[in-house]
Amino acid sequence: MANWRSLPLYELMSYVLMFASVPMLAYGIHPYKYELIRLIVLTILTLYSGFFAALIWNDITDSDIDAIAHPNRPLPSGRIERKRFFQVALIFSVLTFVFAFAISMVCFVLTGIAALFVFFHNKYFKRRIRFPAYSEIFNPLQWVVVVIFGFCALWTVLPQSTDVVITAPILGTVSTSYLGILQMILLGCFTYFADTAHDIAEGVHDADADCRYGVQTYATTLGKKKTMTLSFIMFGISVFCGMVLFLLSILSLIFFILFSLVVTYTFFSAILHIPSKTENIEEYGACVGRRFYDYFLLTYDIVFIDILIQILVL
Repeated sequence: MANWRSLPLYELMSYVLMFASVPMLAYGIHPYKYELIRLIVLTILTLYSGFFAALIWNDITDSDIDAIAHPNRPLPSGRIERKRFFQVALIFSVLTFVFAFAISMVCFVLTGIAALFVFFHNKYFKRRIRFPAYSEIFNPLQWVVVVIFGFCALWTVLPQSTDVVITAPILGTVSTSYLGILQMILLGCFTYFADTAHDIAEGVHDADADCRYGVQTYATTLGKKKTMTLSFIMFGISVFCGMVLFLLSILSLIFFILFSLVVTYTFFSAILHIPSKTENIEEYGACVGRRFYDYFLLTYDIVFIDILIQILVL
């Protein structure tokens, strides 16, 4: 289990498909032109840079916790100096803002709001706020930003409807439809609950270290066994959101079939590894967390594949 949090090639590629799939879903099944392709590329670059920036900032602020729970990570293991890690995080942060500005002012401001949230959440709030399970309630919001950003990128550059029009000084105009807003909410809900299922299962693995440093998670609040049950409930809610999104969007039977297969595999592969001994629950949490994260990424991959196939046969 030493490499359970590594970033294999398929995961790195999945992020590209994930970040591309959001504006593609918002755009619908229409011929693709240069401006849309440019928008998708800039969205990928912005969100990819932001992902690595957030990941590194998190490793910097949580280095003391990782020294106990994940000693193989870059800072605890000594593979990289803290100063150099900080410089890399700064570079990715700057790139995120540059790419967001190239899309629209709305995306630039949204990036700034997300960056402030990530900074204060990681640096201060999750250790100082004593609200039960605060950390894992708010952690998944960082992934929900991906959904909001992707939809807003399209709505500000290539609006598809004028049902809802919001104009603000400097920011410009956001234009969309009521159905587009509903789809963004459904995809955001899927993202939140799917990532929560993964996050709180992995939190079982980190519970002892989190408890020592005062980080409020489900595992430190409810206990490890109840948290694993809650993880499966969150997984079930995400499946429901995914199915409703299928019914109310451009997604076809390709998505339904592949999504159903992934859900079935994820569920049974998780329950078949339930440990017989309580003392093994930490490793089980890490394993299930990995399964749920793969499910989370694969669902976005399926969204991309479904839309791409529909576009190619258009």
